[in-house]
Amino acid sequence: VQLQASGGGLVQAGDSLRLSCAASGRTFNYYTMGWFRQAPGKEREFVGGISWSGGSTPYYSDSVKGRFTISRDNADENTVYLQMGSLKPEDTAVYYCNLKTLLSYYRGTYYPEGYEHNYWGRGTQVTVSS
Repeated sequence: VQLQASGGGLVQAGDSLRLSCAASGRTFNYYTMGWFRQAPGKEREFVGGISWSGGSTPYYSDSVKGRFTISRDNADENTVYLQMGSLKPEDTAVYYCNLKTLLSYYRGTYYPEGYEHNYWGRGTQVTVSS
């Protein structure tokens, strides 16, 4: 599975920016796509995600709720977007696209309950100046 993220850049506080992530290489019956970010000197943190199981209601971390919106491409369900609004300097980070799924087999072993596995994109830099 390859995750191609794009759309990062340098913006000013209060601006908006949209990131996109396209997944290719394999299809799954159930998976979640979302975004994480990592600021310098900090651990990677969850931003938001959208599940293909039981509907497509997105969910967000408290730090971005109300400012960021995740959606998927109506024409290509393997592409998700992160619309970021009212950006703040503290949103500055490398943003990583993530796809999480349950694998029946992993490294030759069968998991009847499924093996949770994460795929990651390379990351795209978002810098918000004050």
